[in-house]
Amino acid sequence: MNPYSILIFLSILVVISYGFDLFAKATKIPSVLMLLACGVGLQYVAEYFGVMFALPRVVLEIFGIIGLILIVLEGALDLELAREKVPIIRKSFFAALLILIVSAVAIAFIIQFTNHDLPFQQCLVNAIPLAVISSAIAIPSVSSLSADKKEFIVYESTFSDILGIMLFNFAVQDNFAQTISIFTFLWDLILIIVVSIVGCLLLLFFINKITHHTKFFLILALLILIYSVSKVFHLSPLLLVLAFGLMLNNTHLIVQRRLQGLFRTEKLKEEVHQLKVITAESAFLIRTFFFLLFGFSFELSKLLDVELLFIGSLIITTLTISRLIYLRFISRTSLFPELFVAPKGLITILLFYSIPQKFLIPKFSEGILFFVIIVTGLIMLFGLQVSKQPVENVEDF
Repeated sequence: MNPYSILIFLSILVVISYGFDLFAKATKIPSVLMLLACGVGLQYVAEYFGVMFALPRVVLEIFGIIGLILIVLEGALDLELAREKVPIIRKSFFAALLILIVSAVAIAFIIQFTNHDLPFQQCLVNAIPLAVISSAIAIPSVSSLSADKKEFIVYESTFSDILGIMLFNFAVQDNFAQTISIFTFLWDLILIIVVSIVGCLLLLFFINKITHHTKFFLILALLILIYSVSKVFHLSPLLLVLAFGLMLNNTHLIVQRRLQGLFRTEKLKEEVHQLKVITAESAFLIRTFFFLLFGFSFELSKLLDVELLFIGSLIITTLTISRLIYLRFISRTSLFPELFVAPKGLITILLFYSIPQKFLIPKFSEGILFFVIIVTGLIMLFGLQVSKQPVENVEDF
């Protein structure tokens, strides 16, 4: 294949992905499901034409990390902070925290039950990726919902990503479940809060002071740099991304008297609009190739394993019941479509790939991962379709 053939092929994939986005808005079918299906289809097309292509896992991880940063930033740039928003932020935070912990522990027991003699820590490490809600799928899928429902899902899915990474880092510690591990966790939490505050102020300063006409990719590069350095030290820098997006979109609240000399609020508003456009376009492109590549690299034959389907079904049932109990009886949040919008995806894959070798479970393969991602995507599709119904019909359920 010559360079022009490759460019033609890649361009066609972007056009197809754009078509999927348009189709998703009209039908509420998540575009991610269509991208995964397209990736699997491309695998068979490549086999038919005898095209051999080995995809290094690190490439998929790089696309996933950048995509996660951009998608969370894109969602945060649409959120407005105000006193009346505090209840929904608090509700979404506790929903993310409690559902994540309950789901992860329950899934860990399922893994331990189906894989005898495995230590609980090893089961928990493998369970956490499946308990985290993927903001990369949830945020783009709820753009047509009402403002309050959209805000709840954006906050919950982002908090779930952040807390999921923190819980995962806590679970893989050598001194897990010991007193020292709690102090280590609290220290990491304080450290990432400090890094987030300093990093946000630094990025705000740069975005306001740089006069060069090509500066937004520099800002994104600095954001990715701070994120990556923080990850090297096993922190959860997704909090930085969320905070940066919120600060940019709410500079009138953040930039008060003493800081007004450093930041020009009016200019920042213009810059934020341009950054939103660039972030949305970049997130679309990265998301397209990530899910296409993941679908392309997956062996569909793994889904024929009866044991895999049984374990995957148990996990899906556990996730749904734990979410139903919390939303219905504890937070008393609306069930439509909140109950159904808890997809697994990009963050699930990234955390699964981050599992240390000593914690890997041979029988617990990517097949379960793929199964859970597909089924939770279909459940979300059902919830979004049901939410189209008149309110009285939904309440009858």
